[in-house]
Formats: sequence, structure tokens, C-alpha cells
Amino acid sequence: MNGFTFNTTPSILHEAGGTERLASLCREHGARSALVITDRGIVGAGLLGAAERSFADSDVAVDWFTRVEADPPDTTVRAAAEQALAAGADIIIGFGGGSSMDVAKVVALLASGDCRQSLEELYGVGSAQGKRLPLIQVPTTAGTGSEVTPIAIITTGETTKSGIVSPLLLPDIALLDPALTLGLPPHVTAATGIDAMVHAIEAYTSKIRKNPVSDALAREALQLLSNNIVTAVHQGDNLEARSAMLLGALQAGQAFANAPVAAVHALAYPLGGHFHIPHGLSNSLVLPQVLRFNEPAAATLYDELAPLVGGPEPTGDLIHRMESLIGAVELPRRLRDMDIGEDVLPTLAADAMKQQRLLVNNPREVSEADALAIYREAY
Repeated sequence: MNGFTFNTTPSILHEAGGTERLASLCREHGARSALVITDRGIVGAGLLGAAERSFADSDVAVDWFTRVEADPPDTTVRAAAEQALAAGADIIIGFGGGSSMDVAKVVALLASGDCRQSLEELYGVGSAQGKRLPLIQVPTTAGTGSEVTPIAIITTGETTKSGIVSPLLLPDIALLDPALTLGLPPHVTAATGIDAMVHAIEAYTSKIRKNPVSDALAREALQLLSNNIVTAVHQGDNLEARSAMLLGALQAGQAFANAPVAAVHALAYPLGGHFHIPHGLSNSLVLPQVLRFNEPAAATLYDELAPLVGGPEPTGDLIHRMESLIGAVELPRRLRDMDIGEDVLPTLAADAMKQQRLLVNNPREVSEADALAIYREAY
């Protein structure tokens, strides 16, 4: 066995209705002023009610930043950091999907009195320095696993994204409250659920930092997610299925935070950058094709994972089972279904090659010609 390091969020609270304890969790960290970072969709859906009640009954002051958008741009991060500084926040709370949680991670760094770096200086692996403010993450989707990962993805140009990867980004607390996910629309439940399954599969087949702990989490996550995603999509008020999906997404996040993702994500990012396709759906659109490309190098690992994947057709190989699940949750299957012109595929392939921090983890080397062929197969 090769040596390895495994890091994760130190405190995980999984409890229906746990959001009612949010202010007391802040108080336990010595905080007196919190900034909650979220988006207008969360506000419109009424999901902040329990959090608002929690702070109303406490001596912890709270301010709300509600302007996070999908694929959050650097301007949003700066605006949230400015609000945190103006409010004198001494704890940051990410409340929502991966975008809100990623913004919260970076704001916890930038709003710390110890931070001497600009946002631009944070990009890359291990570039962040100093200390951050205490950080609590409250996911409202079962997908990104951002509540247990040391990664934040920020949009830095018209079509480009940059990552900040640092142990400093690991939150202090992940608060999983399945009650927050009961009203999630079916298409969001489907896309985020497949996203989490991609995390598990890519962690298990990651070339560089695959390890026994991440493997165990990836297997458990894949089993939980595949056995509950169809129910969660078609019976959105099923608390047991929602609870299982949140836990599975967290476990998949723990796995890929330590055994990083690879070509599926590398090819998905340009779809989000150019066409603003939600991240989970972007992954789903290229997943079967990347799995087929990797099969010559990962067949043994696929054989280990396939029996864990339930769903409507729990037979056949891993690729067949995943295609069956994607169909069962009624996600679009082809790039052409997303109004993507075939003429843009070479641009997507060139952009995918910029994601070398991900491609180095892939079980099989990917050239630009390979990426183009994968996009064409997915078209």
C-alpha cells in the first residue's frame, strides 16, 4: 500500500431540521456576527426560514448576501467579501448549492484580517496563505460535495474558470439538513445527483491519489446515490431518499477531495463556460463517452463498481448502468439537445486541455484529438 494523506471537514451534522441550530453553532465558534452567502433562488423558495428563526432567537448578529449566481464570477466574490468586511462578520456561512458554498470559502479567506492576498493570488494549488474566518456550509442540493472539499471554482472570464485548491478552504462544519432539499425540482435533483455519482466514480479511478479511505467512501456513496436518485427525483417529498442523497453526495465529496476528479470534469467545464449549462448536467452529458474512452485503462475498477450501481436496470457493466440511470432521471442525453452547434466542438476540446490539473488524474492520457472525439461521440 502506498502512503497517502486524507483530509476532510472536521465536524459533520446530519439532521432533519438541523438548520434550526445554525446560530448556536456559530456561537460555539465564538462568533458574534455572521454573514450568510446564498442566492435569490434560495430566498424565493423560502429555504432561509429556519435559519432566520435561529438567528432571531440568538445574540448572534446576521447579515445576508443573496446575489450569488450559477458559475459565480470573481466580481460576485469581491462584492461578498466587501459586505463581510463592512458587516464585521467573524463567521461565514455558505447556504445553497456549490456556487454559494464556493463563494463562501473564498470570502472566508478574503474577509479575514490575516489575509494579505488578492483574489488573483489565490488561484492555483496551494497558493492560499494565512488564516480564514470560521466557515459553516449548509448544502441545499445533493451534488457538489463542496461542504467537504478544499476547492472553489470561480468564473474568471467570459468562458473560463479558475480553481483555488487549499486545505484552508476545508470548512469547519458541514450541516446536512435533508428538509432543505424536499422542494428541489426534479431536474435539479437529477443533475446534482449524477454529479455526485461522477465524483465517486472519478475518485475511485483517479490515477494519482487513489487510496483505501477514498475508495471506501466512493463505493458507499455510489451505492447510496444510485439506490435513491430515482426515488428522490420522482418522489421529491421522500425524506429518507433525500437524506440518503445528501449523505451520498457528502461521501463522494470526501472521496474526490482526496482522490481528485479527472476527464469528465475537464470536459464538462467548457460546456458550463460557453453555454452556462449547470455543472451536474455538463458532467452527465459527457460521462458515458469518457467512461468508454477510459475503459481500456480502468476496466478492472469498473467491474468492482458496477455491482454497487442500482436503479432501474441493475445489470450489465458500469457504463450501461449509468446510462440507464441518466435515462431514468430524464436528463438530456446529447450535446445537440442543448442547442450546441457541432462547429464549436473544436473550441470545447481546446478549452478542455486547459484543465491539466484534472487531466493528470485521468486513468488514460487525453489528447486534444481525444477530447474532440469524445465531444463528437456525445454530440
